[in-house]
Amino acid sequence: MKKITILSGKGGVGKSSIGASLAISFSQKYKIISADCDVDASNLALVLGKKEKDFKEWDSISTNQKAIFDLEKCISCKSCHNECYFKAIDWVNNKPKLKPFSCEGCEVCKMVCPVGAITMVPVDNAKIGYVETDFGFKVVSAQLMPGESGSGKLVFEVRKKAENLAKNADFMFIDAAAGIGCPVIASVSGSDYCLLVVEPTPSSLADVSRALKIVNHFKIPVGIIINKFDINTGYFSKIKKFTQDNNLELIGSLPYDRSFSRALVDMVPIIKSSSKFKDIFEEIAKKLVLAV
Repeated sequence: MKKITILSGKGGVGKSSIGASLAISFSQKYKIISADCDVDASNLALVLGKKEKDFKEWDSISTNQKAIFDLEKCISCKSCHNECYFKAIDWVNNKPKLKPFSCEGCEVCKMVCPVGAITMVPVDNAKIGYVETDFGFKVVSAQLMPGESGSGKLVFEVRKKAENLAKNADFMFIDAAAGIGCPVIASVSGSDYCLLVVEPTPSSLADVSRALKIVNHFKIPVGIIINKFDINTGYFSKIKKFTQDNNLELIGSLPYDRSFSRALVDMVPIIKSSSKFKDIFEEIAKKLVLAV
């Protein structure tokens, strides 16, 4: 199974919408599965017309842990409080007290406690499940609970569940989060190909440049899609130069069209609501199959 990760560095450039339409285009000829790895703001299923009530096996999962203190054992040495990098431990009445939504589960406090008064316990910090789309493939998704951490490990669990659900699939489409943080790194790692989505704006070009550094670190082949290429001819030229300077393949360019926004509002992928974009995505899919 070939894993294609779609990322952008910057949010709001159309990454999930493009990924949804590409998945549909591929599903006409291949067996695929999609993994929504933006676990802080998962919305790929929405783009494909599905809501939370449509999900199956929407189960709690633990990808993090937190410290528990045995106050009877505690000798009030204050080592845990002093060594906690995340300042997650208050000191109340000469004893440690964990602040809400603050423990990162790093275990430093447990390691420095001289009397073994600290244990680590799993936290149900997220939920994970999948949905059957109307286009013949599944979307695996997860949601981190408000205030909880562990997003990178949760991305790993999303990918693992997707692999288990579609062991014989030809392609897995991985929709990465915005930015270049831990969940993005977890999405990119182990991919066979990465697709960078960029729009012709200064911030998008700057952020996609940072995202490219992550992809290059893992030595993964990469291509680029320019969304709304016609809104800024100056930066469109700069992106094309950026593509050439970094030996990237230009997989496709999409024009600005308000029907994109209408399709999002209606929860219908643009490939299904516009014949023009259907043809564009079919051409992109052909180039992408050859590139992977």
